[in-house]
Amino acid sequence: MTPLSQDAPGRWIYVSPHFDDAVYSCGGAIREQARRGEAVEVWTVCAGDPPPGSLSDQAKRIHDEWGTGSAAETVALRRLEDQKALGIVGAGGRSFDVPDCIYRRSPAGETLYPDGLTGGRHPAEAGLEGEIASALSQQLTAQDVLVCPLAVGSHVDHVLTRAAVERLGRPLRYYAEVPYLFNDPVALSAATRGMRADLHPIPEESLDAWLAGIAAYASQIGVQFKSEARMRTVMREYWARQHGIQLWSPA
Repeated sequence: MTPLSQDAPGRWIYVSPHFDDAVYSCGGAIREQARRGEAVEVWTVCAGDPPPGSLSDQAKRIHDEWGTGSAAETVALRRLEDQKALGIVGAGGRSFDVPDCIYRRSPAGETLYPDGLTGGRHPAEAGLEGEIASALSQQLTAQDVLVCPLAVGSHVDHVLTRAAVERLGRPLRYYAEVPYLFNDPVALSAATRGMRADLHPIPEESLDAWLAGIAAYASQIGVQFKSEARMRTVMREYWARQHGIQLWSPA
């Protein structure tokens, strides 16, 4: 493994499927880049307002797990959590208008993902990755460095985000999503086969900001980590393996 370049021109753009994925997975690296004075931003793809209509049973269950109210209240809360987290790690933020998959509907009003979040993408969304790619491209400069999710765990929004970013045809770095990679290390190996791993060192000062950034997503901690105390333990153990994180590039 070779150290990640510290003098890349332009902005570092971490593309996040949801409010939390980039900070969960890369918050320490983001904080360290910001501390060095580099321009770093998190662009959240599935950050749009939910469409009107009743929630599916799955969405209601997820809201219950998060301890949130209506769809509109939930998205508003998650935006506030994200603003707090990005402030802690020192990143700018940009949100796009695609709703989370638990809210998306067909033109006829049909809930597209009523049962699961890791199956194949709905045929009604065949053109969505192209629309996302177009929206991303309008905000990018030639000097920006894009960091894309690997889609470890195969969540439909992560798969969608990776497909959209790859449509841009630009050089990419990839990050492994926390906590999915903890649950399925075999999937991580498969997703990075044939890629080169670069190590981004994270000193303990930036680790502390990373953990605080994760904790800012208070509605998500119980579902993703069981408790804040367990999150801090698991994340410190992850960091201690190499005192940093890996980003991958095509070999």
